[in-house]
Amino acid sequence: MLKKFTLFDLLRRYLWFMIGLFLNAIGVALITKANLGTSPIAAIPYSLSLVLPHFSLGQWTIIFSIFLIICQIFLDKWPLNWVQLGWQTIISFIFGDCIDWAMNCLKNLNPAFYWQALLYLLLGCLIIAGGAYLEVIANVVMLPGDAFVRAICHRWTSEYGPVRVCSDISMSLLGAIICLIWLHNLKGVREGTLISALLVRQSDQISD
Repeated sequence: MLKKFTLFDLLRRYLWFMIGLFLNAIGVALITKANLGTSPIAAIPYSLSLVLPHFSLGQWTIIFSIFLIICQIFLDKWPLNWVQLGWQTIISFIFGDCIDWAMNCLKNLNPAFYWQALLYLLLGCLIIAGGAYLEVIANVVMLPGDAFVRAICHRWTSEYGPVRVCSDISMSLLGAIICLIWLHNLKGVREGTLISALLVRQSDQISD
């Protein structure tokens, strides 16, 4: 993943990545506050935060990201890229803290009408797409969720696109199961999760 860059170019790329990461966190928070479910990658952390609110959405995101990093250790072929895994660990904490910051900033955002919720949802999807685009062009490190999908592809020699779709579906289903078992509702995974998955995935294909 990492290539040989000049120091200035490397700093510029990490700056783009951090901006993309920040936008991603804002997008996740905005989609979540729309109360129509959350994005697929946040479905499990958000559902867990509803079941066990002692930990915030950002904190559960950190915990889930570390779990995905551990999964990569078992999935990836040795020797492992420990530098990449180390960077993923660092950005997991940054991303989780950014999500909590964004959620706190949007704490008074409670859409009164369904059209307002849809508007917030679409805006959140747009922001996530922009953040993901910046992360891709930065080309320095991947978020654990994306790196986990890549590890699966390397393990079984599969194409990234179909595996990413399966990953999104699996995480959404697991989030729904968590909500159904402990909350007896689907607050964490709703139509907003499907819309988010379709729109952000479509924007990924365009950027590719």
